[in-house]
Order: sequence, then C-alpha cells, then structure tokens
Amino acid sequence: MVSHVFDKNILYYGDNLDVLRKYFPNESVDLIYLDPPFNSKADYNILFKEATGEESAAQIQAFSDFWHWDKTAEETYLEIQADPKLMDMIQFLHAYLGRNDMMAYLVMMTIRLRELHRVLKDTGSLFLHCDYHASAYLRILLNRIFGESNFRNEIIWKRKTGRGETQHKSNQFGVCTDYILFYAKTKKSKLNTQFVPLSESDKSYKEYVEKFFRFTDENGRKYRIADLSSPSPRPNLMYEYKGYKPPANGWAISKEKMEQWDREGRLYFPKSRDGRIQRKRFLDELKGKPVQNLWDDIQMISSQSAERLGYPTQKPVALLKRIINATTDKGDVVLDPFCGCGTTIMAAQELNRKWIGIDITHLAISLIRSRLKEIHVLANKDYKIIGEPADLASAVELMQIDPTGYQFQWWALSLIDAKPAGQSATSPQGKKGADKGVDGWLTFKESDSLDLKRIVVQVKGGHVGAQTVRDLLGTVESTKSAMGILITLNEPTEQMKQVAMEAEYYESKTWGHKYPKIQILTISELLKGSKPIIPHTLKSPAS
Repeated sequence: MVSHVFDKNILYYGDNLDVLRKYFPNESVDLIYLDPPFNSKADYNILFKEATGEESAAQIQAFSDFWHWDKTAEETYLEIQADPKLMDMIQFLHAYLGRNDMMAYLVMMTIRLRELHRVLKDTGSLFLHCDYHASAYLRILLNRIFGESNFRNEIIWKRKTGRGETQHKSNQFGVCTDYILFYAKTKKSKLNTQFVPLSESDKSYKEYVEKFFRFTDENGRKYRIADLSSPSPRPNLMYEYKGYKPPANGWAISKEKMEQWDREGRLYFPKSRDGRIQRKRFLDELKGKPVQNLWDDIQMISSQSAERLGYPTQKPVALLKRIINATTDKGDVVLDPFCGCGTTIMAAQELNRKWIGIDITHLAISLIRSRLKEIHVLANKDYKIIGEPADLASAVELMQIDPTGYQFQWWALSLIDAKPAGQSATSPQGKKGADKGVDGWLTFKESDSLDLKRIVVQVKGGHVGAQTVRDLLGTVESTKSAMGILITLNEPTEQMKQVAMEAEYYESKTWGHKYPKIQILTISELLKGSKPIIPHTLKSPAS
C-alpha cells in the first residue's frame, strides 16, 4: 500500500476499490458520502449548455447503471466468501437472488463498503444515498459490515414536490423520495444538531409561536417556559433556591448556573413557593426546528437552477452541506468515492473541510476541475490529481488500456479546457447532436457579433498523417467553425505541418490578431504547458 497522509485535497482517477486499497490507510477519513449507481438499469447522460446559457443538443453518456453477473462478479463473490464476517451474509443473498444483475450489483457494493468501513475513523460516519431499487439489500450489507447497533437513521429525502415519478405501472404510487442510510463507525461518532430556520410567513410558524410562546417579559421578548428538573435522581443538585424547594430528582443545573440564569433574566418564578422554578426559552434565540429524518425542505435541482450542471445524478449543494455540518468539524476529511460532478467536493471546500474525491471517468475529473477553477481553487496549488497521465508514457498507457478511446479523449480535451462533443463510451455510434469529425470544441465571441465562434478539436491517439489535417480542415469548413485544433499522441510529420501552415488564418477584429486556422499540438507539448494560440475563449460548461 502506498498510503497518503490527507493533509491536502485530492482527486483520484480510477476504480475506487483499487484507489482505496492502494492509497488509504486505516481510519483516515472523518466522513464518507457515497451516491453510487442505484442498479436502476438506465443510461445517464450529461446535457451541455452553450456559453450563451442555451442548452445544446450534445449529450455524453456519463455512466451506464446496468450490472451483469460476469467473471469479475464471480471472482469478487469468491473473495468476499473468504471473509468470515461476510461469508454467511453473501451466501444467503446468493442463495436467495441467484447469479443475476442484482447480485452482481450487491457484490460490487459489498467489497467497496468493506474498504470504506476500514478507512473510516472511529468517530466517523457514512451516508449512503440510494433509492427503492436496492435500498433493502444495501441495508442488509451495511448492518453486517457496520453492525446493527451503529445504524443511526434512514433519512427520507423528498426530492420532488409534485406528482413524483411513476414506475411505468398504473397500479403504483409515484416516487418522490430517495433514501440516505446513515451509519456510524462506533458510538464515538459525532453529531451536530441541524436546524431548519423558521419563517414568520409560514402558517405553521405562527401556529407554533401562538401555541408555545405565550409569555412576554418586561422588555417585550416572547418566551416559553421549560422544565428545570432532572430526569434522573441528582442528589448533588438537591438545593433550595430563593425559598423554592428542589424537584424530586433535583435540579437539572448547578446552583452557580441557577444564579447566572437568574442574573440574566432566564428564570421563571411562580407566585407560590410551592411551585417550581422553570427556564425561560426566548423566541428570538430560537435556532429553528431541529432536523429530523424527513428532509422535505431541500429541493431537487430544477432545470432553471443556476446550480444545475446537467450531470444525471447531481444532488443539491444544500443536501451535502447539511450532512457535512452535522457530522464533521472544520479541518475534517470528507471522502466521496463516487464523486461524479463533485457536489460533495464543492460543499466541503465551502465549509473548510479537507476533501477527497474518486471517480472512474476522466469526464468527471475534468468537470470537477472546471468547477473548482471557477471558484479559484487550482490544481497543483490547492489540490492534487492522482491517476491522470503525468508524462508521455502514462498517456500511451491510458490509450492502450481504454478499449473505447474515450477516457484518453476526454483527458486530452481537458488539457486545453475543451468541451467534449456528444458521444457515448458504451455506444460509440450513438451520437446525438454531435458533428461528424468533432471530438470537442472551444467557443469565443467577437464583440461585433451575437453569435459564438466555434473552434473544432480532434484527438488522435493512433496513426496520423497529412490526410488527418486535411480532414480536420474540411470539418472546420463544413461546420462553419473559425478554427481547428488537432491533438495527437504521436509527433506530426513534416507534411502534416506543411498542410497546416498552408491553411488560411482566422483574423479576429476584437483581439486584433491573426490566428492559424489549423493548429497541431502533441500530448507531450501539452504536458509541458503548451497551449493553443486562440482568441480569448468563453467557457462552455456542462449544465
């Protein structure tokens, strides 16, 4: 194991099981939030927006939530059986479910949950976000791995306020909730009570105030009275105060505290000495209603929300902030092993927690890097990325181990902050709204035009020649783009350079320069810091 001390924020590219085993020492993180695939049997796409804010037709498949019993599932199942703690449980599930898709999903989750339990501190907590597809089975896994006594809550998140989603059957209610399974590592786990602010315009708030805050002091402050007696016998707190005798079990506070509250006007004295002193709870000091396990106050991200990125399973930042605030303190380490578009990371960054994200696609890592860059959090300065190619040899390796070529392509595009064109890693022919010959693009705007200018980007990991450059020039012309950029793994030939030089220039009136219409950049040059010579670009983020 190459253990990392998490004194710096980190993004890992790779399979989270491999990353956890290779880099994470025991008891090294304070909070784990995971929003894994739900075994929903669906493909999930990212829908991009143009720099103008308008939605583009281009989509990229982020991941496929299909699971099948294959050789990997079989080998993982046998590995789990070797664990005495998990052997009986996994055999029971196998006997009940058989070798089907659900069992393949549970095997994948079991081996990872075991590692997540290992890396969690004794004071730490885990929140697993899921839906109805597999929640019952995941609860079984977590009970065995964490122990039933460490189950804290099944949190119900009401993510839709309307009709919800039907399950395509006329005899079922619509679905408007997700489940978040909350487990602690041990009884030492921390929990900071969270509150929902009360609004004076809320009818329930008015009813609450009228019912409970029935008293007003000489300063006009509304208050309610609360019991000051101890719930259990407290012989050391059996004292008389100002002629008022103590309750049967004693007071809930010391005499020194009683005197302090008396000076601060926080005590209610009944007229009769036979009564009991009570505490004043002032309305203007009320933090709000304590959060329970039904979370119906955090809305799902709408299509019009500025927060929306178009990532298929994106969760609201407010949801992650509540979880992080409830179970961690500033400086604690937060881990998201399925970090997707990086909402956990953004919330942890804002709340001054250290964070670690893991994802198996370069598309996700690139998206997170872009989000962090927007808030001036920069790679190699404020955090490091582990698993991305750092030299030509590792870039070649990425190209060779990725049968689709899309992981290499997404990574290469990220080197110049280009947005990928629409395509699917699992279905390369299934392009929607993508221009033929376009792997990605950059956009910019001339000051005298309302239209965006497009720069076509192609990525080539294999053999290239002069015809490759001619094809790119043809794509630039057919798509009415301003320029074209060719990113190559191999060095360009002299003939390629000549064809590029013979292409026209693009002249920008706004920036007052001529730019080569076709530019060739190698991976080696980009890794050394080279950038394309282009007009000032407008970021065209995924939405």
